[in-house]
Amino acid sequence: MINERQARIRDVLFERGELPVHDLAAHLGASLATVRRDLKELEEAGIIVRMHGSARIASEARAEVAFDAREQQNLAAKRAIASAAEAHIREDTTIFLDAGTTVLQLARKIKLKRMPITVFTNGMIVAQELAGVKNITVCLLGGRLREQNMSVVGPLAQAMLENIYFDQLFLGASAISDDGWISSHDADEARANFKMAERARQTFVLCDLSKFSDRATYSVLQLNERQHLITNARPNTAFCQHVSDSGTEMTIAGGDIGDD
Repeated sequence: MINERQARIRDVLFERGELPVHDLAAHLGASLATVRRDLKELEEAGIIVRMHGSARIASEARAEVAFDAREQQNLAAKRAIASAAEAHIREDTTIFLDAGTTVLQLARKIKLKRMPITVFTNGMIVAQELAGVKNITVCLLGGRLREQNMSVVGPLAQAMLENIYFDQLFLGASAISDDGWISSHDADEARANFKMAERARQTFVLCDLSKFSDRATYSVLQLNERQHLITNARPNTAFCQHVSDSGTEMTIAGGDIGDD
């Protein structure tokens, strides 16, 4: 387990690439001796590599560091959304949790409550979070591991989804445009997410406000009356008009609830 200062070092190196130790010390407001000690421990943990007075993220750790960095973005909003979503889960049901970082916060809420449920997921981190928790049965899809977010996608994952039904799907989003289209940066992930929604009796889309008014490359689905969107603040007028026109249910976590 790395400490807070080491996490800051990790995040700075991920964002800026290789940096001299002197620059890291100046950025952190810490002594050279302290930063060198932190770098030594981070290298022993396999997170960074030291090179002649500088440091960089270890190539084999880059995917994990990227996920950790995304997980920390808008963390308070993600936790508020997760709390609102958790209130909809019922005992003795089957749910699907996708691999998004907001959905990971929901997994942590479920872990604390320990209600008897069956959880399907294509998220490696989600599965690890819930593994061994009393009353929770965890089922992980097979397929290609997408390292960027530690999700399992591809033809095998889609084939498995063809034979599964679940009561509720909790789906993250890379981007949501003003006309209600959810999109993804990966074609296989987009196809898997669409298939998840097909197999779910009820779909909840969990997305903080930073993902709105944006598009990624591959379309997933357009929000309609079959989805329930949970976000942390009211989106812009154009998006709210789509919500009203399409019949999408929308919850503002910690705020107002409705479809207007």
